Amino acid sequence: MSFRLSRRKFLTTTASVTATAGAASAMGGFFMPSISRAADRPMITHGVQSGDVTANSACIWGRADRASRMITEIATTENFSRSVRIPHVDVLPERDFAGKLALNDLPAGQDVFYKIHFENLDDGRASSEPVIGHFRTAPAAKRNIRFGWSGDTAGQGWGIDEDRGGMKTYATITKHNPDFFIHSGDTIYADGPFAEQAKMPDGDIWKNITTEDTGKVAETLAEFRGNYKYNMLDKNVREFNRLIPVYYQWDDHEVTNNWYPGEMLTGDDRYSEKSVSLLAARANRAFREMLPITEHASEPGRVYRKVSYGPSLEIFFLDMRTYRAANDANNSPEPNDKTTFLGREQIEWLKRSLLNSKATWKVIAADMPIGMIVYDDWKNKSTFENLANGDGAPAGRELEIVELLRFIKSARILNTVWLTADVHYTAAHYYDPNKARFQDFDPFWEFVSGPLHAGTFGPNDMDNTFGPQVMYTKHPTEEQGVNLPPSFGLQFFGLVDIDAENEQFRVSLRDVADEELYTVTLDPVYS
Repeated sequence: MSFRLSRRKFLTTTASVTATAGAASAMGGFFMPSISRAADRPMITHGVQSGDVTANSACIWGRADRASRMITEIATTENFSRSVRIPHVDVLPERDFAGKLALNDLPAGQDVFYKIHFENLDDGRASSEPVIGHFRTAPAAKRNIRFGWSGDTAGQGWGIDEDRGGMKTYATITKHNPDFFIHSGDTIYADGPFAEQAKMPDGDIWKNITTEDTGKVAETLAEFRGNYKYNMLDKNVREFNRLIPVYYQWDDHEVTNNWYPGEMLTGDDRYSEKSVSLLAARANRAFREMLPITEHASEPGRVYRKVSYGPSLEIFFLDMRTYRAANDANNSPEPNDKTTFLGREQIEWLKRSLLNSKATWKVIAADMPIGMIVYDDWKNKSTFENLANGDGAPAGRELEIVELLRFIKSARILNTVWLTADVHYTAAHYYDPNKARFQDFDPFWEFVSGPLHAGTFGPNDMDNTFGPQVMYTKHPTEEQGVNLPPSFGLQFFGLVDIDAENEQFRVSLRDVADEELYTVTLDPVYS
């Protein structure tokens, strides 16, 4: 449901004093829900969320335990003085009692607080306790901007171990009070069931919270939904969701490992449903129902989109999954149906959007890195999951990147930075045409971060086609091995700070302990 509110009305009917998420956190007792256990009252089951925030719009989310009415108030102060009540949303079993509301015509650069509770549909007298969330709309003028990014939540069977503090990287990020966060994909691991216990490399035992929906690979709509609800059982995730708006992408594990449209899981006995396209359709619906993602009117279910975040920043979110051809040897010397990765419509959208962007910095948020080799058949190294296919001249899926990078150079599109996750370690790459096999592009940076809460791997082999220079990397040592659990500390995220005055773009790669591992400051180019 979408609600449009006059900005004049919003500003005149709510208090004019703004509050920050830091102030909100300082009053944590005020915000923590006191959920009624009375049998006749609805309950808020998984906290609240906000996402897809722009200068004048946002999407908010809540879920009840039964059919009920979602009631929302919004205000510009944490005490909700003279708040505005939003038309209700009825939550029903057809959407698993989840409610989403798109807010429009909000004021730019404003801290907004929203309060959600649920009322019984029959008489409205019995209601849940409210939960309060916060987001900050994008600015209309230059100001300091801070945001984070990472990916990979609850992977490789490492779920919520409450004795070890749960998903602690989320709590570390929350302390930085970013304006927003980019989740770069693998928001769930629908193909990675949780056992009650998992043995760690040091012999210790990891103890998972388990649920019925995450005890097997996800095939039904309910099971896909259940994976999202599982992550929101973690207190760190709920508090993060309550205070920080998120822009979500997806990658492969929202459906199944390394999937592509049309794939058939004939060799995987875990699946009774063999059609990946059918699984992907169910997964996409769950992705949109369980996360605060705005719907695209002309292409329901579309994941790629852009967000203008004031004069200094515009973000272009890619979908490297939905439009690709089958994973194969990836070695065709000419573009054809088998070399499709982003797809023609998405490439043309991205080129057009970059060309029209007036922002100083253009962040391309990808769900996979450009120059890292990711095999589909990793045992035989014969087929490729990513676009990189080994050293040499561009071929296969790399041809789409050739077209894109050449366009960026010829159109004089300045200050592009790529952010991504997927490979379960952190790295900083500088793509240098002087060291590349294909050289018709301007140099650029790519920063990799993750996992948020999953097994740690790496490093991946690099492909010299576009000249990536590894400026920094942190991953497990050879002695440590692979698939290290979150308790080993190799969980990563990135922070970006854009200075309002000089528009410098500072990138900081960090770990779960909040140690700054690597930082670089990029100066903007204006002509």
